[in-house]
Amino acid sequence: MTDTESPRATSGLPGAELPAPVATLAVWSGWVPFDVLPVAAPRLPGVYLAAVAGVLVYVGMAGDRRGAGLRGRMIAYRTGKAAVSGLGRAVLDRAFNDQDFLTRRLTALTTGQRLDAKGWAALAVKEAGLWLCWATTADRAAAVQLEHDVLTALRRQHLWNLRRP
Repeated sequence: MTDTESPRATSGLPGAELPAPVATLAVWSGWVPFDVLPVAAPRLPGVYLAAVAGVLVYVGMAGDRRGAGLRGRMIAYRTGKAAVSGLGRAVLDRAFNDQDFLTRRLTALTTGQRLDAKGWAALAVKEAGLWLCWATTADRAAAVQLEHDVLTALRRQHLWNLRRP
C-alpha cells in the first residue's frame, strides 16, 4: 500500500460511524484495528480518530515527524514512547484505573514478568481495543487546523482529549 492509499476497514467491529460534520471535513480512511498499525498508517501528516467498541473516543494529529507522519505517531504509541502525551496518555490513564488491567499486570509481575514504563504504556495501548481511521493533510499546519475543526464539530461529544477548543 502506498502512503496515499486508504486501507479498507477490516472485517469485524468497525471503529465508529463518523458524525456527518466530521465526515465532511476530510477524506477519511477506513477503520483499522490498532494491532495492524503502524504499517497501515501513511507517512504523511494528518489527523486520526480513535474508537473503542464503536464509540469515537479521541481525536489527534501528527505533523511531518521527519517524514514519518501518522505512521511515526502510531509507532510512538505502539512502542510506549508516547506514554505521557495524547492518545498514549489517555489510554494509560484508563489502564491505571482499570482493576482488571492492574490485576493482570500484578499477576504477571509476581511471576517475574517485569516491564518498564514504556512497556506498561505499550501494553495498555495494545489491550485498549482501539480502531483508528485518518485523513492526511499537506502539512503540519493543515493537520492542526483539521484537528481543531474536528474537535469543534465534536464539542458536545465526550472524548478522552484533555485539551479541547
